[in-house]
Amino acid sequence: MRKAFVIGWPIAHSLSPDLHHFWIDRHAIDGSYEKIPIEPKDLDSFIRGFSDKGFVGGNVTIPHKEEAFRLCDVTDDHANAIGATNTLWLENNCLFGSNTDSYGFSTNLDDQAPGWDEVDTALIFGAGGASRAIIHAIQQRKIPRILLANRTRSRAERLAAHFGPDVIPADMQEVPTLVKGAGLIVNTTSLGMTGHEPLEVNLHNAAPECVVSDLVYTPLETPLLAQARKLGLRTSDGLGMLLHQAVPGFAKWFGIEPEVDQALRDHVLEILLRRDEPKSEIEAG
Repeated sequence: MRKAFVIGWPIAHSLSPDLHHFWIDRHAIDGSYEKIPIEPKDLDSFIRGFSDKGFVGGNVTIPHKEEAFRLCDVTDDHANAIGATNTLWLENNCLFGSNTDSYGFSTNLDDQAPGWDEVDTALIFGAGGASRAIIHAIQQRKIPRILLANRTRSRAERLAAHFGPDVIPADMQEVPTLVKGAGLIVNTTSLGMTGHEPLEVNLHNAAPECVVSDLVYTPLETPLLAQARKLGLRTSDGLGMLLHQAVPGFAKWFGIEPEVDQALRDHVLEILLRRDEPKSEIEAG
């Protein structure tokens, strides 16, 4: 049996076992995917010893992504650019780490809003950990100008400095003007999530071809996406990103590249409908 895991603190909310076991069952794999709560003080010992417990690799979610990055022997370009890992596996007794969040974001948009990257300017809300993956994804698609709006400008400035001159920090007060020129608008904050305040952004000045994406997936249609849909703009929800970012890890651990399709989406949506707790950040797998 091939065993994989997802670790975090807390971890009870994770949807990862539900979607990975869907694929394990679909492909009749002799495998498992376990949800394991790991306190920060125990992270090093778990990661160094997971192969002794029979695991071939796994996912890492908050708050361990940055520390797991530092513990890896080898990290790929995605993890290096983002400064965090969410996917681990072993090769030749070396611990490898990647970050599949940018892949999940781009692949989901390719599916839900083809041509999303054929724009000159992207506008991102939020300068936290989730924003790093989105900036990396957008830079990979060669969108030349990325505007980064955050309530605390200094955080946006620090993040912009990390990614280079094509990322431009902005104040939230500038947003009405920035919306006009943006071909892609992305919310990476928890605003709009169930139990949180909405993201107060007026999209009426957005260009007709603008694509609006929200990483939040509870609710599936956030106030931002509802407003965009009413204006006839194309939208992309956060659930698709969660599903797509799980694909590379599953392929590494179980040797099969799974498909993100409507059956999987319906399966995870059914589970979400039975839950009351909100999700606050990109989840690792």
